[in-house]
Amino acid sequence: MSIQERIQNIYNTLDVRDANQPEFKQAVTEVIDTLEPVLAKNPQYLEALERLIEPERAIIFRVPWIDDQGKQQVNRGFRVQMSSALGPYKGGLRFHPSVNLSIIKFLAFEQVFKNSLTTLMMGAGKGGSDFDPRGKSDNEVMRFCQSFMTELHRHIGPDTDVPAGDINVGGREIGYLFGQYKRLSNEFTGVLTGKALNFGGSLIRPEATGYGCVYFAKNYLEYRGESIEGKRCLISGSGNVAQYTAEKLLDLGAIPITFSDSNGYIYQPNGFTREQVNQIIHLKTVKRGRISEFCELSSEAQFVPNKRPWEVAGDLAFPSATQNEIEEADAKTLVANGVRGVFEGANMPSTPEAIDVFKNGGCMFGPAKAANAGGVAVSGLEMAQNSSRLQWTREEVDSKLEKIMKDIFDNSAKAAEEYGLAGDIQAGANIAGFLKVADAMISQGCV
Repeated sequence: MSIQERIQNIYNTLDVRDANQPEFKQAVTEVIDTLEPVLAKNPQYLEALERLIEPERAIIFRVPWIDDQGKQQVNRGFRVQMSSALGPYKGGLRFHPSVNLSIIKFLAFEQVFKNSLTTLMMGAGKGGSDFDPRGKSDNEVMRFCQSFMTELHRHIGPDTDVPAGDINVGGREIGYLFGQYKRLSNEFTGVLTGKALNFGGSLIRPEATGYGCVYFAKNYLEYRGESIEGKRCLISGSGNVAQYTAEKLLDLGAIPITFSDSNGYIYQPNGFTREQVNQIIHLKTVKRGRISEFCELSSEAQFVPNKRPWEVAGDLAFPSATQNEIEEADAKTLVANGVRGVFEGANMPSTPEAIDVFKNGGCMFGPAKAANAGGVAVSGLEMAQNSSRLQWTREEVDSKLEKIMKDIFDNSAKAAEEYGLAGDIQAGANIAGFLKVADAMISQGCV
């Protein structure tokens, strides 16, 4: 059987086993498309790929909890443990009404490559629930988190599976989850990352995904003989990733000009100042308000309802909200408006058609599995600090993060060149991430 026939068999298996999981199929297809030159040259990797696209374990469970009115509520919880070839399962928890098995599997699959690229000893997993913490009281969130962890704790541990935060799972939620794990297990271990500093967290962890994405963009621009300084930058989202993307852009002399949420986007023609970014952080993390409310704090800010910021002219784009937020039409608008690079802070925010537009338009494209790996990289550093009962300085962690992001870019660029795809960083990231995992899988046998 030819390589092409064997690859087609993988697609056929996906269609049968995962027919109702479009996000997962999209993620797998994107990777396989870029791995074809590797598989043609090294057919022995096909069997590893066939195993890699099937999770080692997928756990689905009931999460019952009592709301403030004394009524029972029931949500669904997930944990997909995708690969332990390189270390304990590692990946975030997402609380959002859109969460389903397809989304968690796609995130876990992407996490395999992301964690491999960091060069740290981490396997890959992802989890979450269709619970929506928005509009819930702190007590309701606490009760939900305690119920969620009551089941999840059976399946995780510092040398087994180390979850972290993701969308709607920040310091508050991680604290409640950690407290319940400690209560049930009767041990204080680094079983979760993203913890508060006073019980084992790492400096720079909240900032890491945004900071890392900007470091990746800086390296890509330098690879092209350009500088990030002075670039006008479109940012989508207004959560953790978007906030700290803006902060690091300001550190490096770039100009963030947009933020967004599900109601629309705000545009600041002369760019957001550091003080204004801090106001947005307070608005979204403390007040838990809508991005439109920022217009009360700035006479220059313009709010555009029910739209994404991709119609605004700029130099660079940092999609930092959610999957598939840049569609083909958006990509064409971005390229037509002069955007020179797109760097994914969210997970899989660009559709395959949008990615084709970027590449055909000569636009730099930093795929999520490489560009947003800073968060899990610092999670890995938090695990190392927990193991040694130490806490590194902010400067130490930031320096290590900057080096990891440079290594990710350099390794992706090198892998692309090695397989005749020079300049295609998306393909290079997939190849570099896959080869490390596949070699480990082959060495460990058919397990």
